[in-house]
Amino acid sequence: MSAMPVEHSIFYLKTLIETSSDAITIINAQGEVEYWSSQAEIIYGISAKEIKKKRISDFFKQEDLKLLEILETKKPVFNAYHQPRPDKHVLISSSPIFDEEGNLLGAISIDQDITSIVRLNEKLTLTTNQLQKIKQQYHVQEQIGPLSEIKGNSLAIRNTKGLALKVAKTDATVLLQGESGVGKELFAQGIHEASLRQDKPFIPINCGAIPEALFESEFFGYEKGSFTGAYKDGKAGKVEMADGGTLFLDEVGMLPLDMQVKLLRVLQEREVYRIGGSLSIKVNIRVVAATNSDLEEMVKEGTFREDLYYRLNVVSLTIPPLRERIEDIPLLVKSFVQEYAAKYQKQEPALLESAMEMFMNYHWPGNIRELRNVVERMVIFTDQSMIGEDDITHIFPTVEKRKPAQEEIGLAHEKAQLEKARIQEVLAEMNGNKSAAAKKLGISRVSLYKKLKEYGIEV
Repeated sequence: MSAMPVEHSIFYLKTLIETSSDAITIINAQGEVEYWSSQAEIIYGISAKEIKKKRISDFFKQEDLKLLEILETKKPVFNAYHQPRPDKHVLISSSPIFDEEGNLLGAISIDQDITSIVRLNEKLTLTTNQLQKIKQQYHVQEQIGPLSEIKGNSLAIRNTKGLALKVAKTDATVLLQGESGVGKELFAQGIHEASLRQDKPFIPINCGAIPEALFESEFFGYEKGSFTGAYKDGKAGKVEMADGGTLFLDEVGMLPLDMQVKLLRVLQEREVYRIGGSLSIKVNIRVVAATNSDLEEMVKEGTFREDLYYRLNVVSLTIPPLRERIEDIPLLVKSFVQEYAAKYQKQEPALLESAMEMFMNYHWPGNIRELRNVVERMVIFTDQSMIGEDDITHIFPTVEKRKPAQEEIGLAHEKAQLEKARIQEVLAEMNGNKSAAAKKLGISRVSLYKKLKEYGIEV
């Protein structure tokens, strides 16, 4: 392949920049605009002809310009959340430009417009608030009692519900631990509804579902002038919205380290600062957190702050997986069958004993969530008034019939040996990194640690 002619380099570079869907700006050391891409024209509504060779501070407030900060600090920043204008939310990656002798020539900024994402997030927040108000208005939970949605009579679930109701009457911070799908959010709601804060807001926030750049605005909100339209007067963050009530932090192990520091400060000081604000806002909140991660191991690995872990882990409740409460499966299946038969306006089918045995013999790695999904599919696809083993096998081939006792013991042993060998293989492949190994195996870190202990695998 022939080398690129030097005289053509500028054309290649210009085409590369113009192909980007992000706004690209280049300024010189004096803060004058040397390059302003067509996407920058679209995002900011300023033509290149207007802004080129002029100081960028003539078009934006000095304090809203990351590029000018880069000229001062001479250090790059990546994916920083910023608002160069009140109606614009962007992710900025900026770097200083040096010549071959190390002299500062200027700076380049690549701005990704995330305004539409912020607006969508605001709509979702508003919907969540409206649903919460409706729920409080009709006092649905008061009619049937806290934790009533968590069905089961097994000793494991009764003990956990009993502990949850005990701690609910206090203001202690609660850490709910358990595998994905065991019902951690239902427990969090039940704790709130059994508490003295039951008439105040229950504000859930899924730490694993928020873009990293939006964490701060989602948690703490922003002040007047930072958004146009419906939220022109600013917006309260989830922490502020939970004032007087309960803040539920789901998947808390997914919080970035910088947000862990800010959350810890809120828990210690009980006050927040909105983005763009200088006044503290006092908050009276009760925190319930949930995780399917091994936070203690994350602390050892340096991915979760030790001081935050101890602040959250005042009272710890472990929600049992479905395989540890097999006797609850018939009740759960019946409840879900009734729910989905009504939803899809179908006759409520009855399950023969052979079909129920298949439900009870399955391992349920997805716990209650998986069981609910399987029952929903069964109701949708089955039209018989009686459902037997063959119907389950036909629709759900993963739910296998229990083998005779002796054969099952042999198969279980063989399966265990294969599972142990596979875990050892992946751990070796990942150089002993348990987090990476769990991800590749498709299981949680908590499950992996249990397997390591079960099989006596040392890393």
